[in-house]
Amino acid sequence: MTTRTNSSRERILKCSEALILKKGFAGTSIEDILEKAAITKGGFFYHFENKAVLAHALVERYLQQDEIIFSDLFKQVDDLSEDPLHQLLIFLKLFAEMMGQLQETHPGCLVVSFTYESHQFNDDIRELIKQGLSSWHKMISVRLENITQKYPMQGDISIDALADMFISSIEGGIILSRAFQDNELLVKQVLAYRNYLRVLFEQK
Repeated sequence: MTTRTNSSRERILKCSEALILKKGFAGTSIEDILEKAAITKGGFFYHFENKAVLAHALVERYLQQDEIIFSDLFKQVDDLSEDPLHQLLIFLKLFAEMMGQLQETHPGCLVVSFTYESHQFNDDIRELIKQGLSSWHKMISVRLENITQKYPMQGDISIDALADMFISSIEGGIILSRAFQDNELLVKQVLAYRNYLRVLFEQK
């Protein structure tokens, strides 16, 4: 019973995310979700008290999935190299390759989608989104700090700005890839950030 319950909940979350990325949160009704997930209204409300509770669960799920992806990639690169700069460059290369291997155009970022519609959500959800973005920032800034301990930076830019640039490169790349239906645009943005880091910490 527990497995079936978890399966139903995950199906609702997966279908809801797909619909919201396509139609927006406000444009996605509970009826839309029921139809796509092939579940009854009672089944939906068994898992989620209302649409706001669903939104909170969706953001949590999305952030957890990203954390798993990033953690797995960094575990790989840490096993491949002990050099902090090489580790981050390899990470970006592997991430770009992962994005390039997507069979369809990147579906979009739920965090960005919810940010655009922030007026639809309560403070708890907005705070959760900020925490998620802050965790991505911290993940990269820690790596960048380690790099500066070994490699002098050639330009005048803060670690915070560089960490924010990682986020904006990915999110901006997703927007481009969706607008032009071409995942290669996302890949190019990630690799452009990678190349910028190489120049920034290049040894003279």
